[in-house]
Amino acid sequence: MRIGKLCRQTVGTVAANVILGITWGGNMQLGRPTRKLQLLTLLLGLLFFSSSVTYAEPPLPLDLDDSRSALSIGEEMERSSQWLDAVRHYERALERWPEDENLKYGRRRAQVHFRVERRYSDQSFKNSLLGFSQDQALDLFDETASRIRNSFVDPLSQLSIVAHGTESLYIALANPKFVEANLPAAITDEEKQARRKSIQNFRSVLREQYWNKQVYNSQHARSVIVEVTRHASESLKIVPAAVVMEYVFGGCNALDDYSGFLTADRLSDLYSNIDGEFVGLGVEMKEEKDAGMLLVNVLPESPASVGGLRKGDRITWIDGKDIRTASIDEAAAMMRGQVGSRVKLRIERPSDKRDWEAVLIRRAVQVKSIPVAEIVDVEYGIGYIELSGFQKTTAEELDAALEKLGQQGMNALVLDVRGNPGGLLTAAVSVLDRFIENGVLVSTKGRTGDQNWTYRAHRQGTLNVPLALLTDGDSASASEIVAGAVRDHSRGTIVGRKTYGKWSVQSIFNVGRDTGLRLTTAKFFSPDGHNHSKTGVAPDVLVEEPVEHNVAWRGNNPEDERDADLERAKEILRRQVK
Repeated sequence: MRIGKLCRQTVGTVAANVILGITWGGNMQLGRPTRKLQLLTLLLGLLFFSSSVTYAEPPLPLDLDDSRSALSIGEEMERSSQWLDAVRHYERALERWPEDENLKYGRRRAQVHFRVERRYSDQSFKNSLLGFSQDQALDLFDETASRIRNSFVDPLSQLSIVAHGTESLYIALANPKFVEANLPAAITDEEKQARRKSIQNFRSVLREQYWNKQVYNSQHARSVIVEVTRHASESLKIVPAAVVMEYVFGGCNALDDYSGFLTADRLSDLYSNIDGEFVGLGVEMKEEKDAGMLLVNVLPESPASVGGLRKGDRITWIDGKDIRTASIDEAAAMMRGQVGSRVKLRIERPSDKRDWEAVLIRRAVQVKSIPVAEIVDVEYGIGYIELSGFQKTTAEELDAALEKLGQQGMNALVLDVRGNPGGLLTAAVSVLDRFIENGVLVSTKGRTGDQNWTYRAHRQGTLNVPLALLTDGDSASASEIVAGAVRDHSRGTIVGRKTYGKWSVQSIFNVGRDTGLRLTTAKFFSPDGHNHSKTGVAPDVLVEEPVEHNVAWRGNNPEDERDADLERAKEILRRQVK
């Protein structure tokens, strides 16, 4: 794969929410160590680029009647460093003009800028990777590129990896955070003008000499990157590690939306997510421009919940520092800390028009797969289980929930996976095994034999009550495994909206020092052999999403007075119970 004139290649959407102690969900399956590399296979949910919440996205202006106007708006957002807003704008514009190459590249360019800013807000990146020697950084690139070429689901050339690294460096040189972190300070107007000219000259060198430069093998790739580092050092005084890291991280831009390089903090958070336990405050938040961090979710029994925080609150100050203009990664870094340490937050509650300070103590927080399990219709014995993720404890939690509901007279069940971005593949299989007696539940197929698996049901312990499954556009990956099997086995009625459409398998490899590489290594298929990538699983019963349901909650907003999906599911199950 070669990069076009300006590397015009489609990239995905961007994540804008983070759970303190966990960053981004995922659909994972533990595997055996491979040559001393801890290997983790996952069916990634809306993890790397996509958000697992519903946003209040403004539509394009009604009078916007050509793609050039849409491009101009996006470029203005980029000029003011509103990378995330720009990506969302380009995404909406591409829904109207899907073949416009300028919009595609605008989205890609804004996405790369967003990634650069995330890296330079990551303490483990700044404190560790930027301190590498040139040889250490190059060794990390070699290991990363080798793993990509050997394990990525589609064959990928060394040329494509290096070319995308060159593009990432080219774009980073126009990013204020990268420039501030890596180039000598410019104080006077004359110094600033001289620096701008030096950057422009070096970017011209990248385009004229290294854009899609032929690369014959891994050793040649290394020598090309060494040449670029020498040019960068001589013309801009950038340390080699900063340049090589753009090839490490930027080279992954040649991959799909669900693959990428993981810093030590990102990898640690991912493993914490697998265990369903992390140290933190227990809040999920998204960045709101000039307003702070909006709390999208507050985990039950967490420090934040005990401290009185709830969905819809905003954090505006952390330990005496105003974060209303901070990025989500900067805010998350300030909120991290050791068990028992304190953090002081200033909170705004728009609904009450008040603000206050809260001092919270960081501690271990348990993340429950099933936050709600209750009877929602006593007369007909209809139970309800909200399944918010798939992790190690999911099967145990589900068994406990089913036993409790059975003791309360459950005759039918509503299983809710709305807003569920994924989790452990084995957990998804275990969930299905409780409801399907026999046959294939899901299969995976990849380039290598160790990625080809078929998972089957076991008759013992199967629950045979009528089932309704609630889904929406944020039901992804492992949630779609459940939906696909329920559909193919005619096991229940799917109610709600079409699922996200993410049907590929990722693996996590440890590379370098405490860092990781997330790669798509296979695709997964429903029992009848369907792969619903980019299309999703359509519901049996479509329920239109209410117009007012446009707040950034995970899944369904529990404060809604009437849950139309649940009411429709109850109507269906009442007829079946009769």
